[in-house]
Amino acid sequence: MAKKKFLMYKGRPLVRSGKTIYYGFMTDPYVVIMQITSTRDVKGVEVADRVVVQLVNTDPTVRMKDKIVKKAERKGLYSAMDIGCIWLERELKETA
Repeated sequence: MAKKKFLMYKGRPLVRSGKTIYYGFMTDPYVVIMQITSTRDVKGVEVADRVVVQLVNTDPTVRMKDKIVKKAERKGLYSAMDIGCIWLERELKETA
């Protein structure tokens, strides 16, 4: 079976499924989930306009309502990636 190659950003995988983007290793204690809630057209290309960013605990023993550690809404994918990356790095540093 061939290994799948993922797009990497700052050493962590970045995977898109529809309008949801997952950032981080699923084996780590936390990952970032970004949901694109609205898009806009820029010169014929559809780009993310509003993005909901969530820092999520991956521990299967944690209750569903306690899984979301932090949540924010950002304008544009760049701002969403920026805050998500910062949150993830801080939480992973604290748990290490």
